[in-house]
Amino acid sequence: MANSTNKPVKIGLVGLGKIAVDQHIPAIRANPNLELVAGCSPHARPEGVVGYSDMQAMLAAHPEIEALAICTPPQVRHRIAKEALAAGRHVFLEKPPAATLGEAEALRDFAAERGVTLLASWHSRFAPAVGATRDWIAQRALKSIHVVWKENVRQWHPGQAWIFAPGGMGVFDPGINALSILTRIVGDTVVVKKADLHIPVNCDAPIEVGMDMVTEGGVPVRADFDFLQENLQTWSIFVEAEDGGKLALSMGGTILEIDGKPVMQEPEREYPGLYAHFHELIASGASDADFSPLRIVADAFMLGKRIAAPAYVE
Repeated sequence: MANSTNKPVKIGLVGLGKIAVDQHIPAIRANPNLELVAGCSPHARPEGVVGYSDMQAMLAAHPEIEALAICTPPQVRHRIAKEALAAGRHVFLEKPPAATLGEAEALRDFAAERGVTLLASWHSRFAPAVGATRDWIAQRALKSIHVVWKENVRQWHPGQAWIFAPGGMGVFDPGINALSILTRIVGDTVVVKKADLHIPVNCDAPIEVGMDMVTEGGVPVRADFDFLQENLQTWSIFVEAEDGGKLALSMGGTILEIDGKPVMQEPEREYPGLYAHFHELIASGASDADFSPLRIVADAFMLGKRIAAPAYVE
């Protein structure tokens, strides 16, 4: 169901937590093709946003809403997204798109049946240096890739117990951002071979992961994720080519160095790019539902070795 008018697409937010306040609300308001109508959350009420307790109440009060951005924890996202799609609304799924690969695929199929747009958003793919990295890789045979994604869970997810609950993914919640970039830049299927999952004894999801992968073309890929990084946060991907060339994509994709020399440093603008993409999809009646990063996480949980880690204390 494409939007054929020149009027802004009217959007509602489901979930009004930190990511909605920090990223979604500013990105929507900065886009002249979009209009933020209202939001819903059991408790949160950001300033300047008309709020409701749940999605049904919001849609009843604002039937003009055409699209919904779902920013809830992943454990409840499938049910809410299916209700939104059934109501004929286009859906923007915050990452990860669902708690399981099966739920994500079911949503993709249901959106196609209903004829509405579904965006499985991978915001890190819209980091400014990702495209240039993809171009550099496309011109070379690769020797190895090393992903280092380390951040402080207490800084980025304060008080959010869901992240270590079943379906919360633990350190894979930020790590999947790295995997979304990886699957974008290599242009090849990435297969998990080994994963060490360090899970706190009082949690159900890992706080640290070491993972060995390989592309279908035979390029070895190492990933190191840590949720207890202090001081400088690390969001980097290092690539070495067979000809000796080296590339470093750092700070989540905003800084690019080639052979030790900086070639790009741009401000973060991922969510504005994502919402521009969402608008284009709605206008053309298309969807973008690539689940390859989530599949890697699922494979890691399937064959990963569980290693007991010290209890996590907020």
